[in-house]
Amino acid sequence: MKKIKWILLVLLFINTVGNAQLQWINVDSLYQPLPGSIHVYKTTTLLDGKPNIAYYVAADLNSKQLEFTTAVGNGKRYTPSQFFEQDGQRPLLVMNTTFFEFVHNSNLNVVIKDGQLLAYQQHTLAGRGKDTLTYRHPFGSAIGISKKRKADIAWLYTDTAARYAYASQQPIPFFKDSVADPSASFMLQKGAFKKWKMQTAVGGGPVLIQNAEIKITNNEEIKFAGKAIDDKHPRSAMGYTAAGQLIFLVVEGRFPGKAEGATLKQLAQMLKDIGCTEALNLDGGGSSCLLINGKQTIQPSDKEGQRAVPAVFIVRKL
Repeated sequence: MKKIKWILLVLLFINTVGNAQLQWINVDSLYQPLPGSIHVYKTTTLLDGKPNIAYYVAADLNSKQLEFTTAVGNGKRYTPSQFFEQDGQRPLLVMNTTFFEFVHNSNLNVVIKDGQLLAYQQHTLAGRGKDTLTYRHPFGSAIGISKKRKADIAWLYTDTAARYAYASQQPIPFFKDSVADPSASFMLQKGAFKKWKMQTAVGGGPVLIQNAEIKITNNEEIKFAGKAIDDKHPRSAMGYTAAGQLIFLVVEGRFPGKAEGATLKQLAQMLKDIGCTEALNLDGGGSSCLLINGKQTIQPSDKEGQRAVPAVFIVRKL
């Protein structure tokens, strides 16, 4: 009987340690000079008993010292370090953002800079197998910042003929039909979408946090098939807190015994514990990269180093 109790106590201890909150340490001193409105944190706390390395940056949305913007490659891809060098102002922060395709170096998610749409959401996915003549139309998610420096995460419809993105504040299930390019009027006819007048925005998905609770909209956004949300990979994510802090989070991964990455569920839990009221996943894997004053945080998983990407999020000091 005593042996059974001892085993139960050990299992309880392991479960408690595995699910404990991560311990974050301020590492501002490694990335100076930094204004007081931006801070960098690192953790090496085990993630469910596995080696883990992650960083997050908290930037004050209301600080007049900070400018939040984006940059795109205009048909080309650059590494985050190349975006940093090309910027001219040597920004405080550069992070990868959108999913993309390699043939034309095109963003598959929205990018907004100075209120202008520079890239658009992918709204049509061709069916497979028995559904090769059927198309699925998802509404991907994005994070935006308004002129009044208010952050928002929403599900979008974009059109090259429209000046603004249109947003729903609730996840919209994808629909199927045989039309490869459905019209905006059809998609918006239910009135669920409103103009999303953001000054700066980047897309990704799925959404991880809604109303300060974990709610992953992978099925609505058709991001990762089957049980792929439980796979461990390097991760990039953004969110914001009720106190007006914009959060940038990266998780190192694909280094067995050193940093094994995170599942989307683990990523969501990190963001919730940090205090995000809304948060979304961005392109991860070999694309994950976060630079502070041009210096890397996590080690990119590609053996070549930083992966070239078509868009980044940028924070500058004014």
